[in-house]
Parts: sequence; C-alpha cells; structure tokens
Amino acid sequence: MPTKITVKNNGSLRVEGDFELYDANGGKFDLSGRTAISLCRCGHSKDKPFCDHAHRDCNFQSVVVARVLPPPVPKT
Repeated sequence: MPTKITVKNNGSLRVEGDFELYDANGGKFDLSGRTAISLCRCGHSKDKPFCDHAHRDCNFQSVVVARVLPPPVPKT
C-alpha cells in the first residue's frame, strides 16, 4: 500500500501505508508494526513527533486545502 499523508484540520498529520520514520540523526523509529501513525503539527505534544492530542488543549488552528504547487526551482 503506498503511503498516504492526510493533513487534518486543526490537528495532526495522519500517515498511513508503507513508510519508515527516522530522526534527524538517521535513527529509525521502531513503530512495532504500525501501518498508521499521527504526527504532531501544533508543537505541544509531550510525545513528539507523535500526536498526543495536545492540539485540542492549546486551541491549535490550521485549515489546509489541497492545491497545485508551482514547479520546483532548478538547483544550480
């Protein structure tokens, strides 16, 4: 199953499918066989990078609508 990432309004990033998650040092998270996780967007989770629903308490607001991105700028 390909990876699907859903930006939830006023909430987390829901990641589903076949994926791996790494920290900034290249360390791989052991997801214990999970095929779906939610990642924090509000910055208030006590279990970063995972969502613990802290966005509800901090009144995080962010509504995202899909759009077409402009072409990438060529690297020189």
